[in-house]
Amino acid sequence: MKNYIPPYSITSKMVDYISSIMEKIGKLDNYANFKKMPTLRKNNRIRSIHSSLAIEANSLSIDQVRDLISGKTVIGPQKEIQEVKNAYKAYEMIKDINPYSINDLKKIHKTITYLIVNEPGDFRKGNEGVFDENGNCLHMCPPPEQVNTLMNQLFNWMEKRKDDIHPLILSSIFHYEFVFIHPFEDGNGRTARLWQNIILSNWKEIFAYLPIESEIKKYQDGYYKAIADCNKNGDSTIFIEFMLKMIDKVLEETINATNMPLTEKTINIKKLLQVMDYNVPISANEIMKKLGIKSKETLRSTYLDPAIKEGLVALTIPDKPTSKNQMYYKI
Repeated sequence: MKNYIPPYSITSKMVDYISSIMEKIGKLDNYANFKKMPTLRKNNRIRSIHSSLAIEANSLSIDQVRDLISGKTVIGPQKEIQEVKNAYKAYEMIKDINPYSINDLKKIHKTITYLIVNEPGDFRKGNEGVFDENGNCLHMCPPPEQVNTLMNQLFNWMEKRKDDIHPLILSSIFHYEFVFIHPFEDGNGRTARLWQNIILSNWKEIFAYLPIESEIKKYQDGYYKAIADCNKNGDSTIFIEFMLKMIDKVLEETINATNMPLTEKTINIKKLLQVMDYNVPISANEIMKKLGIKSKETLRSTYLDPAIKEGLVALTIPDKPTSKNQMYYKI
């Protein structure tokens, strides 16, 4: 095991996905539109956190996650509230982390599991297994005495190969190998998903704000099946293909949100979306103030009606309306 090399194969499906992903990155016009939409980036970060935690059975809604990140009080299980706070802090560290440093990995895990596990940031000292809902063992993880060696081998391999293996493939291999080793007592899934983002954002900045986790959540059964199939086959090929598919899908969503054809209608829709927060009700008067318009008819016909017709904005009723006659909307 001295010169361990993670086993995998390059397939035509991988090549096709990478080609599609690179094309989609190019369509983002060097991320110009995306960079001009801080609200969208913030919303994507919230989606990433909510989805990654939901995969691990955190029951808080996306609204509750948003409120916690905004500093509001949320009623819910204390452990789940702490998980959100930890995850937000960890995701905010992305740009300051070296993806090829095992010490930084431990730092991220310590942040993710702060006040949740007994020894955050330390490799496990006991045996671990992955079980299904019926208690059947799906995977017995390597014994604890092998964890440090396996993790060092994995990071050494990444450091040596980072310049000649495409980051999309390298990050997916790491994700699978990390989950297979299961180095920590808890928080392995959250750490693996975040670390793949760290590797990718070190390559292309846009990945720091792409909610890949939201796609994994949509296809959660496929995520676990890909891991199980790789465990059975003894290599990460199927999982790499799965992750490339998720990345391709989330890029497609981002393109749809940022690169609408530049017609007068879509320009006005973009202006409207930029002054709204995802899933947060806002009054018509507030929207008018932010857009700098004085006519409610202009707001309705030029901005709201086109956005509602496209299914991007909806009329809603907030928990505490300030006026019975005031109209509220949200995206």
